[in-house]
Amino acid sequence: MRVTVSGTSGSGKTTFAATLATAIGARHIDLDAINWQAGWYDLHRNEPEEFQRRVSAAAAGEAWVSCGNYSKVRPIILARATHAVWLDYPKWVVMARVFRRSFDRAWTGRELWPGTGNTETFVRWLDKEHPIRWAWDTYEGRRKRIDAEMADPALAHLAKYRLRHPREAGPLIARLAAEGA
Repeated sequence: MRVTVSGTSGSGKTTFAATLATAIGARHIDLDAINWQAGWYDLHRNEPEEFQRRVSAAAAGEAWVSCGNYSKVRPIILARATHAVWLDYPKWVVMARVFRRSFDRAWTGRELWPGTGNTETFVRWLDKEHPIRWAWDTYEGRRKRIDAEMADPALAHLAKYRLRHPREAGPLIARLAAEGA
């Protein structure tokens, strides 16, 4: 089973994907962890070919769960995926989650991806690319893009799941774990 998890920033993609990967005994591919290098160096923008190479290598396995929305590698992930999960939660749920997550990260100074030294700080909260602003500003556009992607006839081979509330996550994880057993 190869599952791609999509959703707007702050929807819980990483948590869902990591939990599902553990439940089905698959590798978790966190596209943010591949993209963000030390010093907040962004492979997606600065070295797209290298980002694509790394994602292709990660997606070459037979069992994985990926999370992320990067346009330059979306075709690579979708070509190999067997299942697609869309965390399509209401904006208030997403914003509450991203705010709590950002506050916790800034308060603790916890490194986001091991070995990168990248942390969130309260000083960056006003930056237009900070996760809180990013989630707010991109919410509607991301929903429209993922909705179109889920309806794309070229992706008819995928088993698709659209979750509209966080309470649907646990049952879907259990269902997919049973299916993968």
